[in-house]
Amino acid sequence: MRLIATILALFVSAPALADPVFGEWKTQSSAMEKYAGHYLHVRFEPCGSKICGKITKVVGIEADIIGKAIIWDMNALEDGTYTGGKIWPPDRGGTYASKMKLQGDKLKVSGCLVGGLLCESQIWSRL
Repeated sequence: MRLIATILALFVSAPALADPVFGEWKTQSSAMEKYAGHYLHVRFEPCGSKICGKITKVVGIEADIIGKAIIWDMNALEDGTYTGGKIWPPDRGGTYASKMKLQGDKLKVSGCLVGGLLCESQIWSRL
């Protein structure tokens, strides 16, 4: 029984392990004047059956946020879109609904309000 559970776990987690968004990304510089020139490095990896991104580097300001989750609970769809997640933008505070769209080495990351009707987006670059 334990062997069957192990084999099933390997097959179920295999697609998640190969997700093309996994790896290190550089955010755009903040649009807020107070944080102009500041950007982050974010590493995407699996967190259970979902996808999460954690801050690995901060450039331009002093901040003790290395290792903090910035994106979590993302669901990967087959067409390079990711939905159902949450985002915490350090320059704005608060938590927002989030979605992403992968296009080659660019990732459009959006934080949204009002059921996704009002969104602000950035284009992140793969490192």
